[in-house]
Amino acid sequence: MTGNIGIVSATFAVYIVVMLAIGYIAYKRTNNLSDYILGGRTLGPGTAALSAGASDMSGWLLLGLPGYALAAGYEATWIAAGLLAGTWLNWLIVARRLRVYSHAVNDSLTLPAYFEFRFEDKSRALRVISAIFILLFFLFYTSSGLVAAGKLFESTFGLSYEIAVVLGTLVIVSYTFFGGFLAVSWTDVIQGLLMAAALVIVPIIALNTMGGWDEARAAMEASNPELLTFFNDVEGNPLGFVAIISLLAWGLGYFGQPHILARFKAIGDDAALPTARRIAVIWTGICLIAALMVGWVGIGFLGEAGIGDAETVFLALIQAMMHPVVAGILLAAVLAAIMSTADSQLLVSSSALAEDFYKALFRRDATQNELVWVGRFAVIGIALLALLFAFNPESTVLGLVSYAWAGFGAAFGPAVILSLFWKRMNRNGALAGIIVGGLTVVLYKQIDTIGLYEIIPGVILATIAIVVATLLSPPPSATIEATFDEVANRY
Repeated sequence: MTGNIGIVSATFAVYIVVMLAIGYIAYKRTNNLSDYILGGRTLGPGTAALSAGASDMSGWLLLGLPGYALAAGYEATWIAAGLLAGTWLNWLIVARRLRVYSHAVNDSLTLPAYFEFRFEDKSRALRVISAIFILLFFLFYTSSGLVAAGKLFESTFGLSYEIAVVLGTLVIVSYTFFGGFLAVSWTDVIQGLLMAAALVIVPIIALNTMGGWDEARAAMEASNPELLTFFNDVEGNPLGFVAIISLLAWGLGYFGQPHILARFKAIGDDAALPTARRIAVIWTGICLIAALMVGWVGIGFLGEAGIGDAETVFLALIQAMMHPVVAGILLAAVLAAIMSTADSQLLVSSSALAEDFYKALFRRDATQNELVWVGRFAVIGIALLALLFAFNPESTVLGLVSYAWAGFGAAFGPAVILSLFWKRMNRNGALAGIIVGGLTVVLYKQIDTIGLYEIIPGVILATIAIVVATLLSPPPSATIEATFDEVANRY
C-alpha cells in the first residue's frame, strides 16, 4: 500500500475537489438564513432520507461499530437492533408532525426556535438553554468525527495524528462554511451511497477470499467462542438485563438529534415522508448489517496479528485486499462518512449561535446576509474548539459519539415527542425536561457504577420532569392550543 500511496492520494484529491465544487454551487444558491440552515425547505424524499442517514451514521459506522463488532462479536448486534428500530420510529412518529409543526409556529428554522414558538416563550429561556446544550454536546460529537479523520489519515498516509486531524478539519470546514445546508445535504447523498457501497463490498470480498461465512465463523470461534454468543460478553459472563437494555437504548437517542431532525423540517412536501422513511430504513439496515460483518470478518481475515486499534479494522481490510485505485475510492468512503456528519453538526451548532444567540439576544434586527456570515464564522470557531478535544489520540470514536448521543437524546427527545403529541404540555414542562435530561446525562456519566447507559436515566427523568412541571403550572394559552389542533387535524 505504501508504494501506491500516490494513487490513493490522487483519488482522495479528486473526491475532495468534487465536494468543494458542490459547496461552491450551493454557495451561489444561498441567499438567506433559511437557505443556509434548511435549504429553503426544498429537499426531496431521497435527498432527505440519505442526508439524514449519512449525517446520523458518520465515521463511527465505518470505524466505531466495526471495531466494537471485532472486539465483542455478536454482542454488537444489540446496538444495531436498537439503532434500526430508532430510525424507523423516528421517521414514523416524529418526522411528518415536526415538519408541519415547525412550519406552523413561525416557520421555525432551528430546534431551539421551534421550542420557543411552540410554547410562546417570551423569556427566550427555552431557546437559549436549548442552544447551550446543542453547543455542549456537539463539541463532543464533532470531535468524534475529527478523531475518525485523524485515524483515517494516520493509517492511510502515515501522517502524525495531530496533522491528520487538522487536515480533516480543514476539508470539512471549507465546504460547510460556504455552502451551508444545501452543500451538506447534496454531498450527503453522494457520501451516503458511497458509504453503503463500501460497507457491502469489503466484507463480500473478504468472505470470498477466506472461503465463505463458515470459515469466518470458524475463525471467530477459534479466536474466542464467546464472540459467537448474543447473551455473554467476551469473557463468558452473562450480559445481564442492564447491559442489553443499555445497548438497545441507543435507539432512544434518535428523537433528540438536532442534525437528524433538521432533515425532517427541510423536506419540501410532508406527503413525501413515507417514501423517505422507507429509503432511510432500508439504507440504515443495509449499512448496519454490513458494518457488523466488517468487524466479524476482520477477526479471521487479519489473523492472530490483528490490528493495534480495533476501530481501524475497516481501513486494515481495505489496505490488505484492494488495488490502490479501488482502495482510494473505498477509503474516500470513510472520509465521506466522517464529513457527512461533522458538517451537519457544525451547521446546526453555527445556526444555534447565529439564530438562537446572536439574533435572539443581541441583534434582533440583524439582516439575513449578516446572520449567514455569523453562521459561517461560527462554523470556524466551533470546529477549532472541537479540534482541541480531538487532539487526544486516546479518544475513541464510539466513546465520544455515545456521550453526545445520550446528551441529545435525553435533553431533547422527550421534549420533542411530548410537544408534538401532548396538547396540555406547556413552557415550564419543556424547560424542565430539557434541563433535567441534559444535566442527568452529564452528572450520571460521572457517578455510574452499574454500567447503565446514561441515556436511560436521562430520558426517564426528563419525561417525569416534563409531566410534573406541566401539571403543576397553568395550561397553555388558547392560541397554543389552537395551533396544536390545527396541526393535529392534518393527520
